[in-house]
Amino acid sequence: MKNRYLLIITICCLLLSCQKQETNLSTQIDKALQTAAEQYIYMANRLPDGRFPKTYHKTTDSLETSNSGWWCSGFYSGTLLYLYEAMGDAELKNEALKSLQALKKEQYNTSTHDLGFMMYCSFGNAERLEDSKAYETILMNSAKSLATRYNDTVKAIRSWDSAPWNKAEKGDLVVIIDNMMNLELLFWASKHSGDQKYANIAIAHANTTLENHFREDYSSYHEVIYSEATGKVKKRITNQGAADNSAWARGQAWGLYGYVVMYRETKNEKYLQQATNIAHFILNHPNFPKDGVPYWDFNAPNIPDALRDSSAAAIIGAALMELSTYTDGKYLAEAENILKTLLSPEYLAQKGTNGGFILKHGVGHMPANSEVDVPLTYGDYYLVEALLRYKKQQAAQ
Repeated sequence: MKNRYLLIITICCLLLSCQKQETNLSTQIDKALQTAAEQYIYMANRLPDGRFPKTYHKTTDSLETSNSGWWCSGFYSGTLLYLYEAMGDAELKNEALKSLQALKKEQYNTSTHDLGFMMYCSFGNAERLEDSKAYETILMNSAKSLATRYNDTVKAIRSWDSAPWNKAEKGDLVVIIDNMMNLELLFWASKHSGDQKYANIAIAHANTTLENHFREDYSSYHEVIYSEATGKVKKRITNQGAADNSAWARGQAWGLYGYVVMYRETKNEKYLQQATNIAHFILNHPNFPKDGVPYWDFNAPNIPDALRDSSAAAIIGAALMELSTYTDGKYLAEAENILKTLLSPEYLAQKGTNGGFILKHGVGHMPANSEVDVPLTYGDYYLVEALLRYKKQQAAQ
């Protein structure tokens, strides 16, 4: 009888401990969202009209900005909308609407595969929060523009156009793992229009990527070069990683997130299996830090002194949050661990610092020495998305 009471007491203590941990993280998240909202209002007041934030340079206390055609342009609008959803501050909404006006012309841009990033992260969230025929039209036009880049021989969407810097020649078709993130826009288009062709393109692209981008351990190359004429693979490289055979951290994050979306949209078990395999590679890699923020490349030459990439951590965290809902809570603890680290002073900027960005210590393109150890808009976007997913999942429980 005594042992039975001890067991009951132990179980109760464990349950109370878990509840306390969840409460502590929830409190951290609420504070972080408040700070994030204040940061983005601060950033908006520094941002020139019609420009979009790229990063912040601490030495000169200056924002680096872009026009609407830059692949990251939609993250600013999307983050503002997420923060408005969380906080209800009209100033956030007004700034989001202002940025959407500057962005909407990109619906006709057929020169990039990044229309999912640019238009779905922005107008997709706007349409989700407010039914609007104007938003629906912009999203459909964006999907049509993206679909023009599909090649039925390769059965994939062209990512970058051929150029010496990406080692592609005329007659080649380049596909990068990042392109998995743009497929969500196509699924939305099929559901909205009733035309299955957009979803079919997304499925074909995901299948081609699954077949050719991944190694036996489920790490991925960054770039695969195909022959446009035959559809055959010509070369596999890792453009932004440490080496062609290395596992570039953000590339692994894009792949994980992309196949989680594929499972959500199709319920095809092979995509869930692919997502869990990628998650296993990331979380069990000997070079994956215990705090959940990966080095910029899993095979970076100077580990443990290599830079970490907070943007990759945010993407992984957001993906694991959703993946946990398809796997009976598996991966939730790992997602919580990542969020706790990203919400620590090491990574979360204080109010009025970091140019208004939320996260510190992102790594853009290390080999090109571009955007190294700086804040990045996509890091902010996926962090806020992960925080909102956590809050919604806790509320549902």
